Amino acid sequence: GVLVTVVIQSSSATTVMVMGFINAGIMDLAQATGVILGANIGTTITSVLIALDISAIAPFCIFVGALLMLYSKKANYKHVGQVILGFGLLFQGLHTMSGSMSALKDLPAFQNFITSTSNPILGLLIGTVMCAIMQSSSASVGVLQALAFQGLMPVHFASYLICGVNIGSSTPPFLASLNARNNAKRAAWIYLINNLAGAIIFVPLTMFTPYTSFIEAHVVHPMFQISIMHILFKVVTGLILLPFTSKIVDLTYRIVPKVEHESELRFVYIDNNMIGSPNVAVAQVKREVERMAGMVRENMQMAVDGMMTNSIDNNTKINDNEEVVNFLNENITEFLVRLTAFELPRSTSVEIGHLFHNVNDLERIGDHLVSLSKKTQNFVEKGLSYSDAAMSEIKGIYDHVLFLYDHSMSSFELDGQITDEDAAAMEKAERQIDDLTIQAQNNHIQRLTDGECDAETGIIYAKALHDLERIGDYSMNIAFPANTEASIPAKKAS
Repeated sequence: GVLVTVVIQSSSATTVMVMGFINAGIMDLAQATGVILGANIGTTITSVLIALDISAIAPFCIFVGALLMLYSKKANYKHVGQVILGFGLLFQGLHTMSGSMSALKDLPAFQNFITSTSNPILGLLIGTVMCAIMQSSSASVGVLQALAFQGLMPVHFASYLICGVNIGSSTPPFLASLNARNNAKRAAWIYLINNLAGAIIFVPLTMFTPYTSFIEAHVVHPMFQISIMHILFKVVTGLILLPFTSKIVDLTYRIVPKVEHESELRFVYIDNNMIGSPNVAVAQVKREVERMAGMVRENMQMAVDGMMTNSIDNNTKINDNEEVVNFLNENITEFLVRLTAFELPRSTSVEIGHLFHNVNDLERIGDHLVSLSKKTQNFVEKGLSYSDAAMSEIKGIYDHVLFLYDHSMSSFELDGQITDEDAAAMEKAERQIDDLTIQAQNNHIQRLTDGECDAETGIIYAKALHDLERIGDYSMNIAFPANTEASIPAKKAS
């Protein structure tokens, strides 16, 4: 949390990223709490840089950053240019703002207000509103430092303002969590709880102890005084709260309770707010595809069990799962289409292409499983049943299909990084499915010839064999996707 925020200069942005990681299942709330506490500490580096007054190099940073952004052909260099340009603009803006504030010291009304005001509630309110508007605690603290540099910010009142600024910095995570999953909302609350706790600690400390006098006595430069107070607020709060991580997580579950019986027709892992962060978005899509694959596997077991026992008890559940699978297929595809609108590294583009095909293959497997359940329903309604020989053939093929499907999904979860031994085992399973299907068809024809099977049962059986064989083919597609870049159509193919 500290290191990432030092680099990107925004604890709010780090928290929003963490919310995306939580939705993707990469991180749990307990881990996120530690990162958020670290992010709050890391954001103080900006105030130190402002106090060091590195604005002299701001024009140089703007020039180099703009040069890299406009003329670099490599995406990585463009991204570096954006970082350098952002740094330069931040410090140039603060330098310009600091100069413009010098006129305030000649205004009697402002002088009277700033020298006589010591109301902690007013300080909290002003700081909160200022940061909520500016959407950055670093920039807000920079404003306080600029005022302090002009002799316009008493340290005692600045302490209250800093408490308010940190509460106001919770606005961006809360805005990002409005349409997010519940865990992302809980992460936003963790960020707010951290800063509220800091205010509860430091407002009384400022009111009833010589805290600010001690800082004034040991730190001469007014900009460093503001920076030190900001650092102490973050570090002390973080160290106090870190041992209570699990309690904070429990508290967020009280604020945002678990919702039971939520509709399954929704994304569990994908957060639409993370569309601008392709790597995070891809990780979320993978988790959503794994969820989809789990439903398909459940349908596979229920459909084949229904065939073997001539039962339709699970058909309603199969249809419910298929509705979710179809929803995920359509909406994940739409999300991937939106994702391709961004500038992507080739590896990410290839991965998105694989995900698109995997989602479609899973949906096709789901269709064949629904087809199997309908055949069973047809059997039950007409009082038909498979022969023992046919049941044995179906069981033999199904065992290989399930083996191939499970290994294919393992390959998917490992991004295709499988051993040669596993690859050979999957290829062997597919050949066995094909061989057993041909053998079962030949046996079926022989049973028809011998009068051991009637025509209607035989037609349904032949179609069931086709369904199982196609499931094996689609499973192999998941395990060994074509190595092509994303080529997602605007509309779902029929």
